[in-house]
Amino acid sequence: MRIAQATDLSHILKTGMPVYPGDPAVEITPAATIVPDGFNVLNVHFGSQSGTHIDAPFHFVSDGSTIDEFGPGLFLCAATVAVATGLAPNSEIPPEMIPVPSVPGGALLINTGWSKHWGTTEYFSHPYLSPHAARLIVQHGYSVVAIDALSVDQTEGGTGKFDAHMEILGADTPIAENLTNLASITWPNPWVSMLPLKIESGDGAPIRAMAIDWAHD
Repeated sequence: MRIAQATDLSHILKTGMPVYPGDPAVEITPAATIVPDGFNVLNVHFGSQSGTHIDAPFHFVSDGSTIDEFGPGLFLCAATVAVATGLAPNSEIPPEMIPVPSVPGGALLINTGWSKHWGTTEYFSHPYLSPHAARLIVQHGYSVVAIDALSVDQTEGGTGKFDAHMEILGADTPIAENLTNLASITWPNPWVSMLPLKIESGDGAPIRAMAIDWAHD
């Protein structure tokens, strides 16, 4: 089996990129340069929830699993795409938009289309999961949940309860946020790679998310 195509689902990490309100800013500066040092090295500063990233249960659950406790196979799996486009700013994603998994135990990719607002103030007004939709995701048995928005909970004007995070992470299911380019997954039965950095006792980590189309020849 070979890869027919691989589509990048990640935003680039760079200085000044959007972060969740209150999170550490992303700063990437030279630590060494070819002139005068003879080589290039970057000084990279960012929070564990920066850019396209995975939340481990420990992000909200005090005794929850940390990012380094998950095996890599969890993040290399078949995926089901939920089409949740056309929603108004700061609106709930209803349970009717959550599909049954195409493969049991795979990943759910929620395509809101909101990644088009990346880098603007409107990005913070994204749609978010209703409590019922979050419960349905857990009931369906998805192993990983991913969304092309800043959070699965409301950011702008949110109540601070983080209901969707608590529901999903409380079921020991990691959450990926800030994906992009989900509309480009046009082939059936996609696979995804969402491998996180292996940070000791981490509440989460950046990922390089990819959608994969396997050739069957």
